[in-house]
Amino acid sequence: MFDVRSGLAATGAALAALVGFNVMAERNANGEITSAGAVSAFEMHIGDCFDDEAFEASEISEVPGVPCTDPHDNEVYATFDIPGDWPGEEEVEELAFGGCYDRFAGAIGRSYEESVLDYTAIYPSLGSWKQRGDREVICVAYHMDFDELEGSVIGSGL
Repeated sequence: MFDVRSGLAATGAALAALVGFNVMAERNANGEITSAGAVSAFEMHIGDCFDDEAFEASEISEVPGVPCTDPHDNEVYATFDIPGDWPGEEEVEELAFGGCYDRFAGAIGRSYEESVLDYTAIYPSLGSWKQRGDREVICVAYHMDFDELEGSVIGSGL
């Protein structure tokens, strides 16, 4: 499971825990999602687009992946690992959001302050850190006004 917290300008909503998603998303040879379906939080890649069916839970295990050519709510724009031993939840959250902020302009093509996009971080929980050796932070962009996105946000200058 990953913890999710809202981005700097977000309203405090969190991505939902989705349960019972039976159909897995299909990917092409390049790893792009070509058919909508579930994507494990542990198998998300840069460029993955997905919808948020509800913003209620603070931990997720999978998201509803969709092709980026379809209207969507979110896109993974960066990933990175947190090194070392578990530093505590506050430190993990700070490292996650700081790291996603640092990667925003390079991935999107516009500074966070000038962008119409906001971001959130999906980061390891204590349980996934200990049980799975999970260290990955997933940086997710979405429209600041919660409008649907069309096409990839990576390099878009939005």
